[in-house]
Amino acid sequence: METEVVIEVPFHDVDSMHVAWHGHYAKYLEVARCALLDKIAYNYIEMEASGYAWPVIDMRIRYAQPLRFQQKVCVRAKLVEWENRLKVDYVIVDQESGRRLTKAFTVQVAVGLADGEMQYASPAVLLEKLGKE
Repeated sequence: METEVVIEVPFHDVDSMHVAWHGHYAKYLEVARCALLDKIAYNYIEMEASGYAWPVIDMRIRYAQPLRFQQKVCVRAKLVEWENRLKVDYVIVDQESGRRLTKAFTVQVAVGLADGEMQYASPAVLLEKLGKE
């Protein structure tokens, strides 16, 4: 399962050289991840309603080329693991040329809201949403 969102790099995200500050990339990944989770009707509101939080416990980003002010980029998110954790792979490409600019991944784990305990296997509700029950 995968999705793609288009983002135009805003002025408030860039430095004096018109390059996006590296910390803003996490925000761009989050936009794509939410679009991906919307596809299975299990975004953060639904996660909370099901009794789980899904904090990001690992994020890695490889900055190959800078993102620049007003550049339109496609952020592609693909769900690659779901049995014991959520792992999402990302690629950011220039919308016009298709040139790869950035690669990344995030890992999230389920934590029970009632007891704060990390789940060592993904809850049944996620597997149901994915049709993997």
